[in-house]
Amino acid sequence: MSETTIAAVETPAAEGAHRDPAGPLAASHRRHLYRVGTILAAAGAVAIGFGSAPLLVIPVRVVLVVAGVVALYAGVRRLGLARFGPDFDLTFLISGMWLTALIVAAVLAPLLPLAEHEDTSKTLTAESYRAPALFSPHPLGTNNFGLDMFARSIYGARSSLIVAVAAVVIGIVVGGALGIIAGYFGGWADRLIGILTNSLLAVPALILLIALASVLEPNLRNISFALAVLAVPGMVRVARANTLTFSQREFVLAARAMGATRGRVMLRELAPNVALPLAALGMVMISVMIVAEASLSFLGLGIQPPTPTWGNMISEGQGNVFRQHPYIVIVPGLFLFLTVASFNVVGEKAQKRTGGTREVTL
Repeated sequence: MSETTIAAVETPAAEGAHRDPAGPLAASHRRHLYRVGTILAAAGAVAIGFGSAPLLVIPVRVVLVVAGVVALYAGVRRLGLARFGPDFDLTFLISGMWLTALIVAAVLAPLLPLAEHEDTSKTLTAESYRAPALFSPHPLGTNNFGLDMFARSIYGARSSLIVAVAAVVIGIVVGGALGIIAGYFGGWADRLIGILTNSLLAVPALILLIALASVLEPNLRNISFALAVLAVPGMVRVARANTLTFSQREFVLAARAMGATRGRVMLRELAPNVALPLAALGMVMISVMIVAEASLSFLGLGIQPPTPTWGNMISEGQGNVFRQHPYIVIVPGLFLFLTVASFNVVGEKAQKRTGGTREVTL
């Protein structure tokens, strides 16, 4: 009998009584996740491969690709749970990867080897409404002027992200300052800022945007300022609520007792702590700003063609164009959907992490 077997036989029963009974079950569950996840991931990859083949008819290819993506997601999620435990969040991981890739592509767009996206004089001989072909010079097709849809989607992301991020940053700065003033001073300042905030919230957002866009020149700067008006009221309320909470905390009371001025207390003690929940809310509001900018562009009140944005790209598919060439709407719509969903997922994760009341010490 081997030493290992003898040791196992001679192990006191009391020692085994203290073992975690969930251990074998957890190991069995991990093996099950590995097995099912591998099968689903492999099946999904095969389905996507067959769906990408040009030999099948388009409806069958679409069904295979969609089913393959679903199976691949389910398989990778199970493999991640088996490897990293219950904290593994594949949706958050995919969202972060998509946003990272999109932002990098948008920033480096002028340096990337992209086809023509704006100048129609360079596409006079190009094929109009060329269908998407993954391994062709135009993987997502071309529009009616022969402009590349993939390049236009990347540059559209550039415009949408600049406008949305600028609007949210302005909203955080202005709304955060007003909210801190309202929460710290109270009294007439709180009432005056409250009236201003409620007045902005009383006007429907789209009506307010249309009114502002109709009197402003449609460029990135003016659209950013118009969208910032929508972001300010929500930032004011969050900043005010957090200021009311933090103004009674020990570090603020200690700063007052040491003779710190009101401006120093608001700037050095309150602002850094209020900034965290505002930044988390800002991640979610970026998605709202992107949709708002796309709505303005779709209505012809935002960035004007031939400069691409997702909104005016979608508007190119109105009427019979969508029936004959649905990818004209599907391509920018998919970019818009994935970006908005990703910002929502990342923003909600950030809000859960901050909890709205984290302290920051300087």
